[in-house]
Amino acid sequence: MSTSSRGAWASRSTFILASVSSAVGLGNAWRFPALCAKHGGGTFLFVYLLAILAMGLPLLMMEIAIGRRMRGGAVTALGGLNRKFEPIGWAATSNAFFIGTYYAVVFAWVILMMLNSWQFAPLTGTPAAAGELWTDLTRTTATTSGYHIISWPTVGCLLLAWACIWLCIRKGTDTINKVAKYTVSLPVLCLLVMAVKGVTMPRAGEALLQLFVPEWAELADPKLWIDAFSQVFYSLSVMMAIMVAYGSFLDRDSNIAVDAAIIALADLFISILASVVMFTTMYGTGLSDKVASLGMGATFKVYPTAIVSLTESGVINALFGFVFFFCLFTLALGSAFSILEGVSTAFADKFHLSKTRCTAVLCAVSGVISLFFTCGAGLAWLDVVDNWCNSFNLILIGILETLAIGWGFKTAKVLKEINRNTKSFRMPAWWFNTAVKVLSPLLLCLFFVWNLVTLFQGGGIYGAADNYSLLSNLVGGWGMMAVVFLSGFAVRLIVRHKAKSGFAETQTAWDDAEE
Repeated sequence: MSTSSRGAWASRSTFILASVSSAVGLGNAWRFPALCAKHGGGTFLFVYLLAILAMGLPLLMMEIAIGRRMRGGAVTALGGLNRKFEPIGWAATSNAFFIGTYYAVVFAWVILMMLNSWQFAPLTGTPAAAGELWTDLTRTTATTSGYHIISWPTVGCLLLAWACIWLCIRKGTDTINKVAKYTVSLPVLCLLVMAVKGVTMPRAGEALLQLFVPEWAELADPKLWIDAFSQVFYSLSVMMAIMVAYGSFLDRDSNIAVDAAIIALADLFISILASVVMFTTMYGTGLSDKVASLGMGATFKVYPTAIVSLTESGVINALFGFVFFFCLFTLALGSAFSILEGVSTAFADKFHLSKTRCTAVLCAVSGVISLFFTCGAGLAWLDVVDNWCNSFNLILIGILETLAIGWGFKTAKVLKEINRNTKSFRMPAWWFNTAVKVLSPLLLCLFFVWNLVTLFQGGGIYGAADNYSLLSNLVGGWGMMAVVFLSGFAVRLIVRHKAKSGFAETQTAWDDAEE
């Protein structure tokens, strides 16, 4: 399929902006600052940069390159390398589908808080009440009970979230080309505004010292290295079918090596900018001890507590609250629509479907599933599914993909595709081969084993983590994991059945791909 018939990026800058928008998500706003606070500030930044160079950048280049060469999503691209690799592509696509269903709910919570930011005004000076605002609005029980409790405001915001996602990807690259610049520039602008406010607050100097000055003794902590490499792996959108799909829309003369480096460094810059905002704001409002404990749920409780403590003016606090959650809105939107775009591209390529219709159906199906997470028990179930999607599925997919490409295919061919249009910056063979064939699979195996040990230590033989019900871990954990890794074999049966009605697969091998 030619580039013109399947869509293409309007320009090089559009591809970079769309990729940065995908990579920079809500995790940059709360997980990255929390890890900095947990692991000695500048020490974490130093190891994180090493992780980008050692694993993040090579894997990002690898996925963009195979997407461009094979002119297809994760399923088509990996299947073109070797038919046996196609189930890995389906696993990445299926896992991204599940991530999309619950990520949209987090997106909805952001919209809910943004639309209710006016409530920060009367809560000024009462941080405890502000911390409960999100709980009151969502009616969450934080347990796996309360299925009968429905937050209708959350349902309304979820419908709005899906409408935004669909509008952004309804025509593939045609619409993404138009919105990508806003889903990067707007959050950066908001973060800059909040950073200016942050550095003028009390204890701002102390906050910046805590963020940037290394504590080199922390280098001896193995959890620091695991957290830094894990954050790079999650942050750059690799192994989620996204970057392969985005690479498939690139021109043949695009410079993958340089573009990937720009994407990775932009992601790092925005993560640091978000950390400056979080550190200075939390220190300035007397909540410095809360930074290291920030998480998805805690974010909607801790940040409102900080917002109503900013000034004595309720109007200013409410305005700041709106800007803050609008920033999160733009961050969430860019990541949310990129997840669905990767899934839609994989299905449309494989089954020769209309991309527009495929996207609409996927948004509708995902939207119906995501309604489940709006009930009182939704947060707990979301926590379980999120833990398994990221701590187990995503890492196992990374192990399989790096082993497949590193040892089941010729990395020299992938490296040639990466370097085909670059002269000023070339990915060296020793760097790429070490990262893809040795370092990445070994590190990912370490992460996987570490997470398994942590899981079973906390919940017995079934790994019922975080004291959630056994049912939620069996269905939302083990069951969902089985669906993800069996999806490729299920699709193969569907294809065989469709073949009886005249359906014909199209698969191009790497060496036969369009030059």
